[in-house]
Amino acid sequence: MAAKDLYEKDYYAVLGVDKKADGATIKKKYRQLARELHPDKTKGDKKLEDRFKEVSEAYDILSDDKKRAEYDQAREAFKSGAFRQGTNQYGGDFSDLFSGGDVFSQIFGGRRGPRKGADLQSSATISFRDAVFGKQIDISKGLTVRIPAGISDGGKVRVKGRGEPGEAGPGDLYVIVSVVPHPIFSRKGESIHVTVPVSFTEAALGADIPVPTLEGDEVKVRIAPGTQNGKTFRVKGRGVKKGVNSGDLMVTIEVQVPQRVDGKAKRALEEFAEATKGEDLRADFLQRSRA
Repeated sequence: MAAKDLYEKDYYAVLGVDKKADGATIKKKYRQLARELHPDKTKGDKKLEDRFKEVSEAYDILSDDKKRAEYDQAREAFKSGAFRQGTNQYGGDFSDLFSGGDVFSQIFGGRRGPRKGADLQSSATISFRDAVFGKQIDISKGLTVRIPAGISDGGKVRVKGRGEPGEAGPGDLYVIVSVVPHPIFSRKGESIHVTVPVSFTEAALGADIPVPTLEGDEVKVRIAPGTQNGKTFRVKGRGVKKGVNSGDLMVTIEVQVPQRVDGKAKRALEEFAEATKGEDLRADFLQRSRA
């Protein structure tokens, strides 16, 4: 990449985001563009393929805090002319911003010999379950890629030597992984979260309730008498596994109130209401409201 090309290249404009955009905004915009421009949808259109590479290149820089900071500094240096052979006014040489011998190393430290080929990016969408347990997938470049267990939404998988050819060998391919949300499970770090409905009587009297897991089996969770709505229980070791470490399954109770009660159930509740008539559940609440 020539110095003039880099000077004129605005990665923020490439993605269509403001220079002050946060990481979440940049990620959201990239995923939108990647879906629109993915080679699977634009086969044979060289212009759109080039646009996809440009968008991927921009995301690779702006999604990495260190690269982004160096890129911003470098553009300011180019704009102001505040650089000289070998060093720059910011105290760095920006030599690791791009893979291989890049334009910064040429300007600030001289050419450093043969360069590797450029890195490429592709994208893949997998299920929540496959993200937790890992899976081999085929991507558009005719490659089979192993997605490691425990990968997060937006994570990258590096495929060494599958980038563009270069004098010092090919670059790498980075597969950006999108994870489809699960209907009942969610994830926070290495913990898997699930909300389980329980009846009023189960919460009031206590019960052993079956809770599904991602592995496909069920675990029993003991609900103590008087369990309140929103109480969370921990099932150790049934979360995301990474190496020898395992997260936990976090089970939150959601008490279901019947929309309609008839017959014996209604009479039983009326008897319960009569038996607990002397209890004022809101006395403390009202007292604190006057504070």
